[in-house]
Amino acid sequence: MILEEKKSNKKLMERVKDVLKKHGQKAFEIAKNTALGMKLQYKPLYNALQYFINEIWYDVQHPALVSLACKAVGGNPEKTTNVGAAIVLLAGAADIHDDIIDDSKLKNLRLTVYGKFNGDITLLLGDALLFEGLSLLHEACQKFSERERDSILKLIKQAFFEIGNAEANEIEFRGKCNINPREYFGIIKRKAAVAEAAARTGAIMGGGTKKDIEILGRYGRALGTLMTIRDEFIDMFELEELKNRIEKECLPLPMIYAFKDKNIKEKVLLCLRNGSEENFYDVIEEIMQMKEVNTLKENMKNVIKKTISEIKFLPNSAVLPELNLLLKASIEDL
Repeated sequence: MILEEKKSNKKLMERVKDVLKKHGQKAFEIAKNTALGMKLQYKPLYNALQYFINEIWYDVQHPALVSLACKAVGGNPEKTTNVGAAIVLLAGAADIHDDIIDDSKLKNLRLTVYGKFNGDITLLLGDALLFEGLSLLHEACQKFSERERDSILKLIKQAFFEIGNAEANEIEFRGKCNINPREYFGIIKRKAAVAEAAARTGAIMGGGTKKDIEILGRYGRALGTLMTIRDEFIDMFELEELKNRIEKECLPLPMIYAFKDKNIKEKVLLCLRNGSEENFYDVIEEIMQMKEVNTLKENMKNVIKKTISEIKFLPNSAVLPELNLLLKASIEDL
């Protein structure tokens, strides 16, 4: 059933990739070239950078969101490129540091930088990208008014602080099977802070009204939250990823809901202990049919519906189909 659904959704997901590439590729290329321009004289550190850039890194979603938000309020999206590139660098640094915190050596069947290189090299690479991103952000903001510059810098700073606090809070749940779903959902929502900041930043650079900025900020938060929950579902179908999450991170949100059923909980833990993939996927299918999990999916649909109704009054209606597509794609394959 799931394979059939994935096949039917291929066109939709390809359209999403096209939208993100269209609006975010230029900024990503600037971020990539900026990173390659860093003078990393220590060869292992340079090798880690090359691996990250060539094998792992492809963030077009953040700059695409900045660009789309700018365009949605009637602004020129070309103005957002360098700020979008700076956010790419900062998000890349945060992702690298996050892998160290989570002891995550494998993602999507591919070694992370942390998995291929040692922790010290990984930490230093994350630091290098962080400082380069801050430098690029400062430089890019010089082209805007003092009010716009202060607003953008404050937004991005607060967003990354919020993510840091969410990550710190998540550590408390490490290795635990009995987690309050509402508490973990709160962490997921806080992790969407950068998406909200990206959307608000784009709206500011586009000259949006206070109302437009608020609407797009809520859009960014909703989109970031929905996409993260989507990833939570996907992680349930990767046995190795799930093992790592249970041992060193936190259970995926749908499984947290499912573990309220002691029978389901025992089945999952038994599969993980025995490494039985066949039985494991049978249990996951069972989880996907649970009332609590279906309620979660319905709640996601309600968020999509509410957000679409809010953004329809933005100045540039030509952008709405793309903004709506990104929202709908978050649940289309679940």
